[in-house]
Amino acid sequence: MSRLLADGKLSEEGGAFAEELVRGVIHHKEEIDQNIRRYAPAWPVEQISTVDRNILRLAIFEIIFDKKVPVKVAINEAVELAKRFGGDNSPRFINGVLGSVSGLVMGE
Repeated sequence: MSRLLADGKLSEEGGAFAEELVRGVIHHKEEIDQNIRRYAPAWPVEQISTVDRNILRLAIFEIIFDKKVPVKVAINEAVELAKRFGGDNSPRFINGVLGSVSGLVMGE
């Protein structure tokens, strides 16, 4: 992140936000992974692609722990990241898992 800040590709505010998210995911990683296991039981966390796994971790952190953005926004952002950086099935997979996670949070 410091390299992105030094290159001017990431504002100081953006860097602080990204660092906050990364620290939060690291701090809550085990709880986040438990949610992945619960809502994607056919996919062992270790076997989910690195990109999809980290998109899920970030979004689940935002949905369950951070709560600074609306749930629908967190899901939409995650799906967009999956479209851009994941595989062909990533957006649907990410959306499905996060839809289930959001049901937990919203009491559905």
